[in-house]
Amino acid sequence: MSPRVGRAADHTGTTAPSTLAFVESPVQLLNVLEWAHAAAATGPTGGLTVVVLSPNDPMTRGQLRRMAQLARDEGVEVRWEEARGGTAAPFHTIGGLAGALRRADRIVIGDPFSRYVQLLLTITKARSLVVVDDGTATMEFIAQLARGERLVRWHRKGGRPGPRDLVFAPVSASARRRLTPGGTRAVEVFSAMPIEQAPDGVTVTVNAFAWTRERFGPPRITRGADLVGTSLVETGVVDPDRYLDAVRALSHTHGANRYFAHRRESAEKLHRLAVETGLQVVRPDLPLELIARRGPIGRTILSFPSTVVHTLPLALAGTDVKVAVCDIDPAWLTETASPRAQGFLSGVTGTARDVHRLTSVVASPAG
Repeated sequence: MSPRVGRAADHTGTTAPSTLAFVESPVQLLNVLEWAHAAAATGPTGGLTVVVLSPNDPMTRGQLRRMAQLARDEGVEVRWEEARGGTAAPFHTIGGLAGALRRADRIVIGDPFSRYVQLLLTITKARSLVVVDDGTATMEFIAQLARGERLVRWHRKGGRPGPRDLVFAPVSASARRRLTPGGTRAVEVFSAMPIEQAPDGVTVTVNAFAWTRERFGPPRITRGADLVGTSLVETGVVDPDRYLDAVRALSHTHGANRYFAHRRESAEKLHRLAVETGLQVVRPDLPLELIARRGPIGRTILSFPSTVVHTLPLALAGTDVKVAVCDIDPAWLTETASPRAQGFLSGVTGTARDVHRLTSVVASPAG
């Protein structure tokens, strides 16, 4: 077993750089641990401090607390910030972090689209920046950075900037410049996503989920199938009735028993899904990569286009679990869905490795 990721020692006598990581979701924190594990294998990572910019959502907070404990078990210092606990919270948080931001040699972030993170990037003087996966959004970040575009989440792209976007535009532009390598500034992207072309100067390091596989499993595999939920309804991309029809058809066709809910799925939708499909709805207390690796897990994992079609095959490498992905039919999209939605989701599915692609699902018309 490798050393704990927060205790990598420098045996050369030189001073290792101090690293400050900012996370807002459980997956981001998982991928910071994966990055630290991979970095420790090649040299000293220095003191790693993870700052959790805690959201208000109870499910996300619960998963983050579990992940924070796993990080502490690895020797990582974790600083929990109630970053959204009232109007004055952001000012207190940023003020309290200003000194650490200026002292840090390396900054690790999980969401370059986050306004909170973009604001923090305007303070730091670090010459080394690392972006770890925040799901499939990493693919869009790389593409926008290469094209020199403003940073906009894929499901919002195509809409006109609102008043808040315009006010925040200078901060976003500054953050984009800091995320662009140049001079003595180095930028690394640590990703499990398929990144074929990166902007000039950006170093891409593959996240193989080595820490997850080393620390957990292998899992006990059950006979049935498990279905992974998505928040595409909550983000306004997919019609809720169409989504429910697709879930019903998938579970019936493949004999799925459990539905692993996305942390952003609404309680109302999940209740309706459980009643109308008979699936057992599971609210995971950790990212699905860890849940699957610890087991028990179905022999087949069914998913719509999402991060897990890229990460689960890596986390479950060496097991007999099959990951199958179901395309999003254009008829399922809402009228307000971004014009980029279908192309982006198709790209997520089409670039997935080591998955079985389900090209059709019979879903009755919504009505």
